[in-house]
Amino acid sequence: MCCHQRLKLLQKPKIARLFLDELFKWKQKYEVKVLAYVIMPDHVHMVLCPTKPMKIGRAIGELKSLSAKRMLPLLPEDVTTQMLWVNRNGESRRVFWMRRCHDHNCRTPEVVLEKIKYCHKNPVQRGLAKNQGDWLWSSYRWYEGETDGPVEIDSIELQ
Repeated sequence: MCCHQRLKLLQKPKIARLFLDELFKWKQKYEVKVLAYVIMPDHVHMVLCPTKPMKIGRAIGELKSLSAKRMLPLLPEDVTTQMLWVNRNGESRRVFWMRRCHDHNCRTPEVVLEKIKYCHKNPVQRGLAKNQGDWLWSSYRWYEGETDGPVEIDSIELQ
């Protein structure tokens, strides 16, 4: 999920925490397993596994909507956030997320593991952290045994 115009709207800890809070509530409501996540300054990666048939696009849309409602009021009125105003359906309003998000169906355990590793490597590859464990806004440390993070990471059989 990308922030509107790839603006770095997620770089403040309070905003990132709010997103994780909404992700936690969302995963419980929809009974979706969260296998990995990383919050970058301008986007979020997640590896998700629905536990029942669902229209994941609609559910993600709800996550985006609920999180935006909580995060937008915390953004300052400055030059950057002036770019968040859009005209949709003849109505002017502020937005947080890009309208679409890109998904990828993981059909094998190997691909799931590849995507989890991709999430965790993202901050290092972008130069935001020296090591994967240094980045606070990732599920990486859960996999290293620190299970007190804001979103419980679900296990899945990868063999």
